[in-house]
Amino acid sequence: MSAEFLTKLFGLDGQSAIVIGGTGVLGGAMCDGLAAAGAFVIVAGRSRERGEKRVQKIREAGGKADFIEVDATSRDSLLSLRDQTVKMCTNIDMLINCMGVNSAIPYEEIPDDDWHRVIDGNLTATHLACQIFAPQMAQQPNGGSILNIGSVTAHLPLSRVFAYSASKAAVVNLTKNLAREYATKNVRVNVLCPGFFPAEQNRAILDKERVENIMRQTPMARFGEPEELVGAVLLLLSREAGRFITGSAVYVDGGFTAMRF
Repeated sequence: MSAEFLTKLFGLDGQSAIVIGGTGVLGGAMCDGLAAAGAFVIVAGRSRERGEKRVQKIREAGGKADFIEVDATSRDSLLSLRDQTVKMCTNIDMLINCMGVNSAIPYEEIPDDDWHRVIDGNLTATHLACQIFAPQMAQQPNGGSILNIGSVTAHLPLSRVFAYSASKAAVVNLTKNLAREYATKNVRVNVLCPGFFPAEQNRAILDKERVENIMRQTPMARFGEPEELVGAVLLLLSREAGRFITGSAVYVDGGFTAMRF
């Protein structure tokens, strides 16, 4: 009985999911979780080598997945991703925008090209994907669900990640606007805001002093593990469990945003 209930709430059998940035550490864990819940997962990213390794891992675990190469900052590349996925799956039930770009340059020294690289990689890429995939979902019988990836830095100031924080704050705002826009079109849009999960885009700024400061601010006093994001991902994307959740920002941060000194 309990297994049937949980499958009804969170099961994704017969549904498809695209994870843009699925070749990364966090996106890869999300791909694994979606596949384990029954979804056919499109691992989308620039690195064919990493994408195909992720697909192989999912298949070896009994899941269903394929890789599609994409440049998330290119409208034409995202349109191709949409068309290829529709050809394979007919419907696109879920989309995660998990591409992440960071920079560890002091504010006074940020060059224009680095600023635009971070803004384009985090905000513009999310905007383009939403603009392309939300209308596609709206015309499908069962609609769809979009999950954008924000950050705790979207709400709390953090040194040395100015462009990143600004881009993630804009992603949160964009998500809420899109949720309102598509609420009557059977498309839900939410944003997941992770705390500190060591990954490619933030290792450069995690020196000893910074790690100590983060631990003091995190009640659980540790970094997150990538798989610890999966529960929130399934809740927010599930047709049943998340059916009345849209425009929400959900934090998975070990209590980081609960702290005030």
